[in-house]
Amino acid sequence: MPDRIELRAIAAYGRHGWFPHEREQGQPFVVDVTLGVDTRPAAASDELSDTVDYGILAERVVGVIEGEPVKLVETLAQRIADICLNDIRVEDVEVTVHKPEAPTTVPVGDVTVTIRRART
Repeated sequence: MPDRIELRAIAAYGRHGWFPHEREQGQPFVVDVTLGVDTRPAAASDELSDTVDYGILAERVVGVIEGEPVKLVETLAQRIADICLNDIRVEDVEVTVHKPEAPTTVPVGDVTVTIRRART
C-alpha cells in the first residue's frame, strides 16, 4: 500500500460546463488530489527530486482547470488524473472536482465528481 500525498482545495476559474453560459462566463472549480506514492526514497535522501513536487503539480492542475473547456466534470477529473499519473512515482490517484456554482434547479451547496485511477 503506497503512502499518500494530498493536495486539498486547489482553486481556479474555468469555463467548463454543459450549458453555453458556463463556457462563456466561467465559474470557480476546486480540486482535491490524493496521490499514492512510495515516499521512502525521499525520506531517506531528504531530497525534493526523490518525490512529487506538489507545488509544480498544483500549478499543472490549475493549468488544466483554466485550460481548454470541457462539457463534463468527469472529463475534467480525468484530465487532472492523467497529469498526476504522468509522474512515474505516482502509483495511483484520486481526484475530486468540486463545482460549487453548478447550475441546478434546486439549491445545492456543492457538486463533486470523484475518480480513482491507477497506473496500468
